[in-house]
Amino acid sequence: MLWIKALHIFFVMAWMAGVFYLPRIFVNLAMENNDVATQRLLTMARKLYRFSLWLSVFAVVFGAILVYMQYGAHMPGWLHAKIFLVVLVIGYHHACGSILKKFEKGVNQRSHKWFRVFNEVPVFMLLAILVLVVVKPF
Repeated sequence: MLWIKALHIFFVMAWMAGVFYLPRIFVNLAMENNDVATQRLLTMARKLYRFSLWLSVFAVVFGAILVYMQYGAHMPGWLHAKIFLVVLVIGYHHACGSILKKFEKGVNQRSHKWFRVFNEVPVFMLLAILVLVVVKPF
């Protein structure tokens, strides 16, 4: 079980690195006027999105295995809340994919300031998840 937990933590860390950095690329894309630089940023964003998507799959799979091994069908309340937040992070990641498509089509309407705020959302979700896992408040 410790191997599964270690792999889960590794893939979560790697996935979250992508989730944190991808919106930062959006900040730069929203500010960019140079076509060459824009294409370079789009290439980076595409590759990061696809790579972090695979990392998310492994993070979720190893997490599901852990839940099954530890709790079966009788999960504590904090775990329900954690799973809910993980679903929100997955939704956020997919929203990043939609935003990326808008940048690729050249139809983004949001400012770099909006993306700076958007970039902070997963930080708070991850903090809440960590508190639930470590403190187990309920």
